[in-house]
Formats: sequence, C-alpha cells, structure tokens
Amino acid sequence: MNHPLHPSRRDFLKAASLSAAPLFFPHILRGQAPKRLQFGAIGVEGKGKIDIVNTAAGAEIVALCDVDRVRLERAKALYPNARVFQDFREMFETMGDRLDGVTVSTPDHSHFPAALEAIRRGKHVCVQKPLVNRVWEANQLLAAAREKKVFTNMGNQGHLIEGLRLLKEYLALGVIGRVKEIHVWTNRPIWPQGSKARDGMVPAQVPDFLNWDAWLAQCPELPYLPGLHPFAWRAHREFGSGAMGDMGCHTLDGPFFSCDLGDPYRISADVDDLTETTFPASSTITLFHKTPLFGEVKLVWYDGSRKPERPAELDESEDWAKAKAGALYIGEEGKLICIGDHAGKPRLLPYAKHEDWLLKKSPQPTLTRATAKNPQIELVEAILAGNQCGSNFEYAVPLSRYGLLGNIAVLTPGKVLEWDSAAQRFKNSEEANRLLKRTAVRKGWEFCA
Repeated sequence: MNHPLHPSRRDFLKAASLSAAPLFFPHILRGQAPKRLQFGAIGVEGKGKIDIVNTAAGAEIVALCDVDRVRLERAKALYPNARVFQDFREMFETMGDRLDGVTVSTPDHSHFPAALEAIRRGKHVCVQKPLVNRVWEANQLLAAAREKKVFTNMGNQGHLIEGLRLLKEYLALGVIGRVKEIHVWTNRPIWPQGSKARDGMVPAQVPDFLNWDAWLAQCPELPYLPGLHPFAWRAHREFGSGAMGDMGCHTLDGPFFSCDLGDPYRISADVDDLTETTFPASSTITLFHKTPLFGEVKLVWYDGSRKPERPAELDESEDWAKAKAGALYIGEEGKLICIGDHAGKPRLLPYAKHEDWLLKKSPQPTLTRATAKNPQIELVEAILAGNQCGSNFEYAVPLSRYGLLGNIAVLTPGKVLEWDSAAQRFKNSEEANRLLKRTAVRKGWEFCA
C-alpha cells in the first residue's frame, strides 16, 4: 500500500489531470494535445515588444502589425513565422479567421479603433493603459465587449501584485479608520509637455518607412510632426493622455480598487503651461467621490514638479526627494502610505505602528490572489480557463475613464466641473462635454464614430 505522502504514479497522474482541467479542458479532444492560441500583435516595439514576449510564453504569435516598417522588420526577425502588416485593418481582413486574440500596444489614440475592430470580430484583447483617450470611446469598448462576450484585459501590471490586495484588505479592516483624503503623485511627465513640447512640433516630410495614414487612425488630418512617432505623442492633446493618462492606471489603481471610488462627482484642476495642442507641464487635480465603504472621499493628484508635503509621521530614514510616485491615505484614525508607481508595499505611518499592528491583528487574506506574472499571459490563461482577468474591461474602463475625466478638468483649468455618472455628461459645462468625444473621424475610419 502506498503511503499518502508518496502517491502511486497512477494517483499522481490523476491528480495532475484534474488540477490542469480548468486551464485546458475547453480545448482538449480525446487523443489530441491542447490547442495553442494564436495571437496578433498591434504595435511591436517599446511596450509592444515586451507585450509580445509575454504573450508568446503562452500563445503563438502569427501576425505582427506596426505603422513603422523598420520596427516591423526587426520584430519579424524574432518571429519569422508571423505575417506582417502596417495597417491593422488589413491584418484583420487577411488573418481574421486565424486569430484568437490580439495585443494592442500603440499610441493612446489608436487603442480604440484597433480594440474595437478586434472585439467586433469576436477576438479577445489585451490593451495597453489607458484603454483610450476619450471617455466616449471607453464606454463604447465596454459595450462592445459585453455584446461579444470576449475576454479582455488592460496592461496595468500593478493590478496583479500582492500589495494591491493587502491595501484593500488593510483599509477594509479599518486600519486607519474611515478614509477621508488620498494624495497621489507621479514624476511624469518625464518627456516635454506644455510650450516646450508645442514649439518642438514642426511639420516635416513623412519618412518613407512610416504609414502616416495608419498612424493617425481616426484622428483629424494633420501634417507629419517629427517626434510624435515614436514617443512625443504622449504630450499631444489629440494623441496622448498626458501625465494622468500615462500613470493614472498604475498609481490610481490602488485608491480606485481599495476604496471603490467609481466616478467622481466633482472635479477641478490647476495647471502650469497648458497650450492649445499639448498637455500642461504640471498639474494638480482635485476629485470628490461618494463611496459605499467610506462615504465622502477627496482625492488630490499631483504631477510634473508638484507633490504633496512630506507626511510628518514618515520615518526620517525615508528620502522624500526619491519618492517619485506614491499614494498617501489619510483616515480618521491614522495614515497609510504606498511609495512607488504601484501599491507594492502599503505601510501604516509611522512604520513602527505598522509592524505593531501586524503582530496584534495578524490580518488574514480575504481576496483571491493573482497567479499570472503579467497581463498578457493572464489573458491567455483566462481564455483557456474561461475566467475573466482582474483588470478586464468591467474594471479597466471605469479606471481609465477616471483619468480621462481628470484630463478634461486639466483642459478646462480653474472650473469646478459637476459630473453626472448616470448620464455620462457634465451638468454645468458644455465646453467640458465637447471633450468627451472626438467631433469627427477621417474617411475610412467611420466605424470609430
């Protein structure tokens, strides 16, 4: 008889097959190997290169798409069996029947048409943060995903970490009492914004390796501006999302998740060096919420050269100048801080209080822990198992929308905007409402209207 700690080979194989069933059963037929999902990648360098590597760990890369032919050729050398395209519309027309899903790792403005076309064709998607750069587009993606019942994920990798769940569990236990204020900061933009960015955008001849029409996607016709590709688009109001769009889906993920913030009902912003074409050099955005757990919560966002004052309770050993990003939670009974772009290590202030609380309380996990290492493999595993990802569009759209509403306040500085979440409109500003959606799309991109 086998000892229970040393099962027989038959028992071991039986247990292994049962444990693997949730991942692979949907694609197994008797006598066949599990199906390997086939993915296309829209955007192949920068973050896109990392996203492809992540996806390739669990799926086959069969299509590569990028508006830049030079980048495309470099990616093709790494994935020689994949077909290449400079326009994702052609990729879907040619490869649509083969693709199970796609990654979208392009400038913010072109996330929407690429993801929407994929979803309408029934393809699963992992889209980089923020999902889009217009509120209307975010809501359209959520509606399309619900209709097609596809699996979705956003590339905010911090949503997978342990600290995010600890933060939510700590605050739910009342570690600082009822949360009243949250101060969130980032050192972005680390690229030029304001007048410096605007003055550097001088029209020029389109390089022969760049498909400028596909790069513009649904946006209004515009002369080629050197630097927009591959990076300076972040500063441009038409194509990027500024500092809050770039980092909000990371640094705001902790407050949004742990405090169940939802849409704010009131927003205002103070900015420095905002121009007609670019986001400001720095800004402070104030948002008010009515939350189910804590009631009224005020959140203040700082970017550029702005930052909250050093908390008096912070240990002297902590170099505040090196704390480039983070979130400070102020409750009725104390303070808690997370230093960094993600909620990696939530700690009570002062730190000695945190260690004492852990010893006395010994908090037990109440939330499911993520097992995937990155959003792309999380999507692959979710498709195979029939489970939605942690940052699926039901969560990612409200989180992205949160930052986009902040951006509208940035573009209408000095005004107190009243937001009607049910109607998805501002109650007191038609100027702000005009920023919710692009007023027109170019010919050939009518599906984005």
